[in-house]
Amino acid sequence: MGHQVERLARFVAETRCEEIPEPVRRHARLVLLDTLGVILAGGERPEVRQLHERLGSSAGRGATVYARGWPDHDPRTAALLNGIAGRSIELCEGLRLVSGQAAMQVLPAVLAVGERARSSGREMLAAFILGYDVVGRLAGGFTPRPLAHQNGQVSLLGAAAAGARLVGLDAAGVSRAMRVATTLLLTPSYTNAVAGATTLNVAGGISGFAGALAPELAQAGFTAQEDAVEEALGQLVGGGFTADGILDELGARWEITRNYFRLYACCNPIHPALDCLKAVLDELRPRPDQVERIDVATYRFASVMRNPDPPNYFASKYSLPHAAAAMVLRGDAGFAELDDTALADPVIAELRHRVQITEDPEMSAVVPRLRPARVTLTLNDGRQATHSTESHRGDFQRPFAESEIRAKFRELAATVLTLEGAANVERAVDRCEAWQSVGELPELLRRSIRQ
Repeated sequence: MGHQVERLARFVAETRCEEIPEPVRRHARLVLLDTLGVILAGGERPEVRQLHERLGSSAGRGATVYARGWPDHDPRTAALLNGIAGRSIELCEGLRLVSGQAAMQVLPAVLAVGERARSSGREMLAAFILGYDVVGRLAGGFTPRPLAHQNGQVSLLGAAAAGARLVGLDAAGVSRAMRVATTLLLTPSYTNAVAGATTLNVAGGISGFAGALAPELAQAGFTAQEDAVEEALGQLVGGGFTADGILDELGARWEITRNYFRLYACCNPIHPALDCLKAVLDELRPRPDQVERIDVATYRFASVMRNPDPPNYFASKYSLPHAAAAMVLRGDAGFAELDDTALADPVIAELRHRVQITEDPEMSAVVPRLRPARVTLTLNDGRQATHSTESHRGDFQRPFAESEIRAKFRELAATVLTLEGAANVERAVDRCEAWQSVGELPELLRRSIRQ
């Protein structure tokens, strides 16, 4: 193992919770709350509920699935199911300057392993922050292959590191767990997204599964080659990897504070265009039947999400025409607006074909530092308005108000919890460092179920 990656493993194993600055821990608690809400709502998707039922009869015990009924499974299965659930509604947060949805792939392992190990809330939060740091730092040196989605790649190694810390492995053990975990890395295709293939969400869940499994393999005596991380990321699942820079400002710059949140329930690259559309809609205030066309210019990766006829709910999350049409009719593109009924709405279906999308090469040239978009809305009475942005709201450069993230949690949690129960869970997460055991969270959830 190269000395940079080994030093990163030592940082995960040896950093105490009190050494992490309070502002970082406070932000991490908000990320935890946001991610928990997404898991709770995602667990209601039909394919996720079916999987709960199918795996329920054969699973072991020791960790909670964060879904209606709160089934008790072995940590690997619980982390898998919670990770799949969290990926299924396209509302999880992610890294802003590099590719990866770190919290949704690290937290399921942290909660499951921490519950089984009876870890304290402080230890759980520290493992979450440190596992997230591994993801951000490794992702900074990683060149993914063009079609490879980041689910089950770098984030899986961060989950393994966090899980290894929670079971008490030392620096060498964390290193070994990360290297063993490279055998579990995946190469899911972005094509799944636009095709509406929900198998992509399984790759997200596998990160949590690996975060629980890899430490057990390391404890059992499994080993891996010294340069396993570098080889896997640079030559196997990835197109290149350099460890240069992964230790920059270690312990001073915390990757979890460089994230973005989502309020739009769709793929993050199309959010800048939706911000622009919201601005021109606020200016012109048209009825849907007054919209003649919506012209969108944006960067390359966002511009390919242009299918005006997404085949199912999941594919609709990757269709800018669909999200834009829903915003015109329903006023927003959040969880409630981009639900199953939006796909079948005939007004939205007709509006989707009035959205025209082009790539602007100058915009593509500034990604990922900026993620620009420009939208022109033309009405059939001749009125027109244009708005542009350099990046979407919700990242660390243009953050949402904390109240907006908390409101999102309450909306999502209300799919399975009572309003009082959601408020109690919110308060509990705010004081999670006082938990004697991670098991306090599922016990509270069980008392808060909405009938």
